[in-house]
Amino acid sequence: MVWKTAILTASDKGARGEREDTSAQVIRELVEEELGGEIVEYRIVPDEPDEIIAALIEMTDYFHADLVLTTGGTELAIRDVTPEATRRVVEREVPGMAEAMRMNVMQKNPAAMLFRGIVGIRGRTLIVNLPGTPKGVHENLAAIMDQLPEALLMVTGQFR
Repeated sequence: MVWKTAILTASDKGARGEREDTSAQVIRELVEEELGGEIVEYRIVPDEPDEIIAALIEMTDYFHADLVLTTGGTELAIRDVTPEATRRVVEREVPGMAEAMRMNVMQKNPAAMLFRGIVGIRGRTLIVNLPGTPKGVHENLAAIMDQLPEALLMVTGQFR
């Protein structure tokens, strides 16, 4: 199964072209190599709730992505609003996946408890918030990678 995947980066500096988006590159590699997915959309937006919400809605409702992976905006800084924006878009949360990411990474790095990302479902799309660093993306996505195919089968209505 080839999973249609969209990547959304929330970053003020990235949106202004002041920072290379290396976290999205890690996502792309993991999706293509580990999940067998295809990137159908990629976008960088500033840390603005309305822009994050609009991008998530477009990725789910227009591009019909099976999976949307966000990176950035998930810690404690005042401009980190990705989880709040995601909550306004999803219809149901999947707390176990977010908890698994935190638990896995906290074993190596106690600062992972500051990660506020969520996982949720909008229609037939799974949305996963990831940290804004390449290492954080890799560690968190690796924590749920083995369960993503089954979750995507369920969310997209293909579970047998």
